[in-house]
Amino acid sequence: MIGLPYSMKQAGLPLGILLLFGVSYVTDFSLVLLIKGGALSGTDTYQSLVNKTFGFPGYLLLSVLQFLYPFIAMISYNIITGDTWSKVFQRIPGVDPENLFIGRHFIIVLSTAAFTLPLSLYRDIAKLGKISFLSTVLTTLILGIVMARVVTLGPYIPKTEDAWVFAKPSAIQALGVMSFGDLFENYCRNDDLVTFGRFCYGVTVILTYPIECFVTREVIANVFFGGNLPLVFHIIITVAIITVAMLMSLLIDCLGRVLELSGVLCAAPLIFIIPSACYLKLSEEPRTHSDKIMSCVMLPVGAMVMVAGVVMAITNPQDCTHGQEMFYCFPDNFSLTNISVSHFQLTTQLPVLNISIFQ
Repeated sequence: MIGLPYSMKQAGLPLGILLLFGVSYVTDFSLVLLIKGGALSGTDTYQSLVNKTFGFPGYLLLSVLQFLYPFIAMISYNIITGDTWSKVFQRIPGVDPENLFIGRHFIIVLSTAAFTLPLSLYRDIAKLGKISFLSTVLTTLILGIVMARVVTLGPYIPKTEDAWVFAKPSAIQALGVMSFGDLFENYCRNDDLVTFGRFCYGVTVILTYPIECFVTREVIANVFFGGNLPLVFHIIITVAIITVAMLMSLLIDCLGRVLELSGVLCAAPLIFIIPSACYLKLSEEPRTHSDKIMSCVMLPVGAMVMVAGVVMAITNPQDCTHGQEMFYCFPDNFSLTNISVSHFQLTTQLPVLNISIFQ
């Protein structure tokens, strides 16, 4: 939800909407192919299906992709937490914005040690059920804040010249960030309602992090320990995974590039290529069967998206506007007006643009 506006901007709004529906349909169809492939092979998991179809090399490749996809998500969650909460703490009265203890690096280390590591040490994912419910509630609250700002701030934002262009050259790259991003980068730092939203967003990301860690640990357990991970190795592997993810997130601060590579290198094979390849090899249906036709289309399209995405990521990297204020947040472009938000019982300092500069 939070990253959809950015992906629409990258692809062009009309094409972005079509891509969103297209990706949703392909994802649903891939799940159907996995179910049918499991029935044909007598297996009940993605890993066992690929192992039965392509042997150990295929199983190993799938395991690498299944590890990298959530692991990169963990890195992105750390980046989001550091970027988001640093802006939250800067709004505390009397706090120096240059203070080391409100910097993104310190926040990433602190949130890892205090929250994500202890939560990720749970062996049973069912124990994270209440945490997931809280994350869902906070996501709903964030949506309400975003909608409130659409009403109050939207009329003062000038129109983008190419807002209605059907497609843009970076459409393929948009697939890599279709489900991630940080919409809150578009709001001013002195907007207190949005600051509250940023805090909720950071909490949501932290609460989602352990689920991704569970997946990475489960992949390692299946490959190296036959699915049964002793307690000592459970702790060691969890700490190792989280430590590496934390160190990488301290070195990388451009979220868009991380998610772009994750999408084209991991998501495309997992969604487009592997389910189609498994079904095509296992199915004895005629070539004119609708499922086989669709699989024959998805497989090369997925390969094309992956290759083109990697090439574009290298030759045309996305701009990284990490931490930069939007132009309408500077004193020359806005005045401050107190607005009461009864639903949240908060008083917000809303930056309102000086309309005359756009006329």
